[in-house]
Amino acid sequence: MTAASPAPVSVLPAEALLAHWQGHRRLTRRLIEAYPEDQLFTFSVGGMRPFGVMVMELVSIAAPMVRGVVTNQWETLPPHETSRPRLKLEILKMWDESTAAIDELFPRISAGRFGETMTAFGMYPGVAYDLLLYAIDNEIHHRGQGYVFLRALGIAPPPFYER
Repeated sequence: MTAASPAPVSVLPAEALLAHWQGHRRLTRRLIEAYPEDQLFTFSVGGMRPFGVMVMELVSIAAPMVRGVVTNQWETLPPHETSRPRLKLEILKMWDESTAAIDELFPRISAGRFGETMTAFGMYPGVAYDLLLYAIDNEIHHRGQGYVFLRALGIAPPPFYER
């Protein structure tokens, strides 16, 4: 006799995942705001890329990742190391536009779509929820580097627990 497989269990509703991500995005935005504009693309510690380059990577991944999961139409990742805005206000505007796009697109992901396998940006195969979690984890990782940079510049970063 074989035991039947248990029914799939949803651990986190899509709305809760989006709210969690947007909490991280609000915190990352506050970190960008705290960063000295003249250091965004120049200051580095230990051979890491400047924080502004990391932020541009996050912008180039977040909304396009959600859009790709929704539509299965994947953009080519732009070269975030070379294309960049000049002013912090431009970066914040791009961040806000990306956040708005995520808010608009994320609710369009059907429940079944989260478990589908796809290839993000034509080169990263994975299950949709893993790809979305990658975008969130990548933001947290780079924000942590931004915290180190701010501390090295003598600036107290925003509390990480205030999302």
